[in-house]
Amino acid sequence: METSPVPLSPAADRLRRIKAIFIGSCGNLIEWFDFYTYTAFALYFAKSFFPAGDEVVQQLNAALLFAGGFLARPFGGWLFGHLADRYGRRRSLTLSVVLMCAGSLMIALCPTYATIGIAAPIVLGLARVIQGLSLGGEYGTSATYLSEVADRKHRGFYSSFQYVTLIGGQLTAIFVLLLLQQVLLSPEELRAWGWRIPFVIGGILAVMGAVMRRNLHETEQFLETDASVKKENPLRTLIRYPKEVALVIGLTAGGTLAFYTYTTYMQKFLKLSVHLTDLQTTTVVAASLIFALLLQPLYGALSDKIGRKPLLIAFGVLGTLCTVPLLTGLHAAKGPFECFLFIAGAWAFTSCYTSINAVVKAELFPAHIRATGVGVPYAVTVSIFGGTAEPIALKFKQIGHEEYFYYYASLCIFLSLLVYCTMRDTRKASLIE
Repeated sequence: METSPVPLSPAADRLRRIKAIFIGSCGNLIEWFDFYTYTAFALYFAKSFFPAGDEVVQQLNAALLFAGGFLARPFGGWLFGHLADRYGRRRSLTLSVVLMCAGSLMIALCPTYATIGIAAPIVLGLARVIQGLSLGGEYGTSATYLSEVADRKHRGFYSSFQYVTLIGGQLTAIFVLLLLQQVLLSPEELRAWGWRIPFVIGGILAVMGAVMRRNLHETEQFLETDASVKKENPLRTLIRYPKEVALVIGLTAGGTLAFYTYTTYMQKFLKLSVHLTDLQTTTVVAASLIFALLLQPLYGALSDKIGRKPLLIAFGVLGTLCTVPLLTGLHAAKGPFECFLFIAGAWAFTSCYTSINAVVKAELFPAHIRATGVGVPYAVTVSIFGGTAEPIALKFKQIGHEEYFYYYASLCIFLSLLVYCTMRDTRKASLIE
């Protein structure tokens, strides 16, 4: 049975917090590397799982399976949120990374359509569902853990490392792609079998992540929560917080759509719409992700000084006004550097959301329902707006009106802006103490 930790000196306590944040963040990076390897390598393995045909249609089919993984995330948010709120954040985080390992290895070992026919995309879809369950639990629990383990004065800064490692996971997938693409394999080898390599790497890293997370210390907030409260049904308890659930949904919708537009969809956009080469596409995406990664702790630290609400409003206003001209300009860009500047401009305001959205949600709920309260409504919203961003954009492209997606994204951000303007600043009214 877990017991409250012995009080430590300020220096020892700070070291313990930093160590916990480092291990928790490393596990988060591994999970997101596994999940984003799919979209980073979709351009290479789509033909292996779907019959030959138009490239846009093949990518649309791959994107639909990507969205299918998101449909499992609400169930993962409920399952692992329940585990985290009842049995501890550490156990939930460890089990989620083990499940991600299983999904990655399934994709790595899955036969192609030419070998087993329709069963190939079915197995691929099942693997994505398993990964979706894992990631649905990862977000809410890691957001809760990082927010609880941080001290009050630096909570925005430390919790921003959830998105540092989230972006870092995608960036690592891109670097693996560059290494295979430019150094180790030919394009034919990469399309034939080389795309399996990163999924094997992901499975191995997930095992390492599980071992690391077994050594995490439990948070004081969980240990100090009354045992009788932990036994309550988490979804029944969550019903008592309708305003907070609505806030999570409202503040997430526009932000998650913007995030997935400039991460998962951007690789296809640069390749299929701007017509960059494979190397140019990968390089621009990698450079923009590095830029985004560096912004996260800066904005997180800023939120500790001026509050969370001003940053959210800045994202809402700039996202509403700038999304259409940015994506229009990007579509007409003449070269890789110009493309990078447009995407960097988008990250300059999108990071106002990504850097602090985890801590804002965690600060809305008490400890006994925090992981479930963050994870379930967030996962539902991401499934609706984030997971569908790429297939909706590709569908608009298929019918010849790609620009419709620009206005759709701008509208979603505007709706979230209305929520930002009316909500309280959670830094001043945090329930994490």
